[in-house]
Amino acid sequence: MHDIRHTLEGQFTEQKLQAFDTVYRTGRKSKIKQWMLGTFITLIVILLLPWTQNIRTKGTVTTLRQEQRPQELNSIIAGRIVKWYVKEGDNVKQGDTIVKLAEIKDAYLDPELLSRTREQINAKKEALLSYANKVSATESQINALQNSLELKLRQLSLKVVSDSMDAFAANNELKIAEEQYRRQRIMRDSGLASLVQVEQRNQSYQNAYAKKTSAEIKYTNTRTELNQVAQEYAEKMYKAKGELAAAISEIATGNGEIAKLNNQYANYAIRNGMYYLLAPQSGQVTQATKAGLNEIIKEGEKIVEIIPVQTDKAVELFVRPIDIPLLSKGEKVRFLFDGYPAIVFSGWPNASYGLFSGNIVAIENSLSTNGKFRVLIAEDSSYKPWPPTLRNGAGASGIALLNDVPVWYELWRNINGFPPDYYEPKEKENAQKKK
Repeated sequence: MHDIRHTLEGQFTEQKLQAFDTVYRTGRKSKIKQWMLGTFITLIVILLLPWTQNIRTKGTVTTLRQEQRPQELNSIIAGRIVKWYVKEGDNVKQGDTIVKLAEIKDAYLDPELLSRTREQINAKKEALLSYANKVSATESQINALQNSLELKLRQLSLKVVSDSMDAFAANNELKIAEEQYRRQRIMRDSGLASLVQVEQRNQSYQNAYAKKTSAEIKYTNTRTELNQVAQEYAEKMYKAKGELAAAISEIATGNGEIAKLNNQYANYAIRNGMYYLLAPQSGQVTQATKAGLNEIIKEGEKIVEIIPVQTDKAVELFVRPIDIPLLSKGEKVRFLFDGYPAIVFSGWPNASYGLFSGNIVAIENSLSTNGKFRVLIAEDSSYKPWPPTLRNGAGASGIALLNDVPVWYELWRNINGFPPDYYEPKEKENAQKKK
């Protein structure tokens, strides 16, 4: 019994020693030094690795051109909805009818408005034709009066000349008769002539005097008649010219009224075409603001929104003012789109998975309402294409790539709160070197 007990105690002691050696490894050499050295060397290598400085910001998916963004379809005129041709979610082509409106303003309710306006225009044109005929007739009348006046004045002028010659001849006859009468009286006083002869000479003198007076009166009357004819014809011509001016004025007024009616007719015709609202471009109909028939639409009110089918995708990012000097046109930006899996190593873009690339095409010069600058980025055709299923408004995280620096420098910069180094794209640097 004693030997068995002694043997068992020895085995137990030996097992305890083996367990102690297994747990505490008292018999093995320590490798902590080698591990610490390896970790230190690995850390040094990591700190010396290149790191791409970047600016990270968030934005949304949009389109490169404004006409490719969701378009509101507004009603130019006020109206009442009488028929819908599409429903929300339908795809339409450019020119497809969306909705039909009916008139609600009493000034346009007449269904024969266009034809009645055309009748007014035709009536005005006929009135203008009458005035044009009146103008022509008045001009002919004026020409006739002018010709008649010239003929009458010529006739009276010749008569005035004739009467003046008669008056001149009568005056000469009077002078001769007076001289003969004077000599006859002298001869009577000398006894050389009889009283009968003196009386005959006196009678001849009185006849010559009467003839002279009559010729002067006739000459004066002819000249007066000449002035009266000129005045009479002047009054007639002034009256005819007044009628001509009035007719021309009526024609001008009528032309103005016709132009106004033509303008109204064109406006009515255009307004008739506005009762049918057409799709301005191909796309999907969304966000209908009216739900049924007989609802009233105000002028300029939105009816539906159309999302275009063909778009050039872009991303709008909002960058802090402190970072905006580091960005310029043509610079590359990497994206992480919401809903698309990606593995991102911020400083090693080439080692990341699921990122997409773009080029900066526009940087706005004014602050947005959120206090940041808006930057527009287009797809980079030299990199992998963007997902075709991207939708406007989807979220995007942008990474603008800057300088390549060591990891230790980037850590030191972030610890001290310094901004990234000022960066110029290679295209700018090459252009400056060429200059």
